[in-house]
Amino acid sequence: MTETKAPTLAQQKKEELFLQRTNGYDVLTQEDREAMERYCTAYKHFLDEGKTERECVSYAVALAQQAGFRPLERGAVLNPGDKVYRSNRGKGLMLAVIGSKPLSQGAAIAAAHIDSPRLDLKQNPLYEEKELAYCKTHYYGGIKKYQWTTIPLALHGLVVLRDGTQVPIRIGEEPGDPQFTVGDLLPHLAADQGKKTMGDIVKAEQLNLFVGSVPLGEKGESDRVKLGVLDLLHEKYGMVEEDFLSAELMAVPAAKAVDIGLDRSVIGAYGQDDRVCAFACLQALLDLEGTPETTAVCVLADKEEVGSLGVTGMQSAAFDVFMSDLCQAQGVPLKSCYESALCLSADVTAAYDPNFADAYESRNSAYFNYGVCISKYTGARGKSGASDASAELVGRLRRLFAQHGVLWQLAELGKTDQGGGGTVACYLANRNIDTIDAGVPVLSMHAPFETTAKLDCYMTYKAMTALYHS
Repeated sequence: MTETKAPTLAQQKKEELFLQRTNGYDVLTQEDREAMERYCTAYKHFLDEGKTERECVSYAVALAQQAGFRPLERGAVLNPGDKVYRSNRGKGLMLAVIGSKPLSQGAAIAAAHIDSPRLDLKQNPLYEEKELAYCKTHYYGGIKKYQWTTIPLALHGLVVLRDGTQVPIRIGEEPGDPQFTVGDLLPHLAADQGKKTMGDIVKAEQLNLFVGSVPLGEKGESDRVKLGVLDLLHEKYGMVEEDFLSAELMAVPAAKAVDIGLDRSVIGAYGQDDRVCAFACLQALLDLEGTPETTAVCVLADKEEVGSLGVTGMQSAAFDVFMSDLCQAQGVPLKSCYESALCLSADVTAAYDPNFADAYESRNSAYFNYGVCISKYTGARGKSGASDASAELVGRLRRLFAQHGVLWQLAELGKTDQGGGGTVACYLANRNIDTIDAGVPVLSMHAPFETTAKLDCYMTYKAMTALYHS
């Protein structure tokens, strides 16, 4: 029988003093694994149903109403345990569960964004060239343009007709639906293209969506293919070309959310930045039982990928108005609530990718299966654009996550001089709210097909649940 050696003094001190990083699968219980799979199944459905911010809001409102939430009316009387929501023009959403403590003692806020990089159709998009019909696009958010060629795309959005009728568009998602694509140059003729830099391989004005090739009318007449496309749109949706002027149409990847890997440990889908965190914030709030001590608030904002501007972005006063209406119901000044509030800016971060190790600083990177990632600061290079949370706030989260069994890690986006990125954290912090970034590590961020680890998705949900119970 082999005798087990007692740990040396050095080994004991290492265990006591060194930072211990833990792969979640080394500590995950069978019960947690089953809960994780149930959660991720619901999350994948959310991804398939919500490929635009409008669709995310519509889906989330339906879930909220099923969970007993009601629209927040201005001047309404609110009692502990009440569940309310407000849609911001159908493209943003704010929800709250009123706590037993007054709002003068703060709120627990989880803020995420539900917009993702995509190809927006221009306002005058449809044209014909050499008897092929295309739609001009304007890319939205930070993308590698070449990644959006030669993949199946679906068309989503809203058209407002001349008489004010609103027509939702969703083409390419159902079996039998037509789909769309942006072409690329064949390698046999790409000698000149191969000499270009990554940003110039495909130019913005080449991201043209193919929509048809069958002519309508007599031989020799002009724009017969364009006419054929417009005739189909008019027949099904009542559209004429002028209606593109009052439309929000976007091309998004048509692929469904799927499990990746033989062990099914990873989710692959479009739009996980930042719907993976948005769903965690939403579902954790919907699952709250009873009355929380602190009022729990979920914010799903638009326009983060283009600077959080506009009436539906996080810089809008819409959030302040919502919180002010909550505070007014208790006779509490908004500033008193903000200065005592805690916010998790729920946004994704970059997962370490061994295939591109030179872009990462391995000691301070996020890893798959190590849990929700806390980012003390984001920004670019010299922390430009970062809110940079305090040591006290990080310490508070350490205690909170330990109390609720949340597996977590702390990391930066990548090497300091490689670039960087931002979140909505700075806009919440500017309101005098203690704010820190927390979210899921992602591989291939901003690509048409992103990947996340199921364990990290689930731990982010647990982190938001812990926040709402803080």
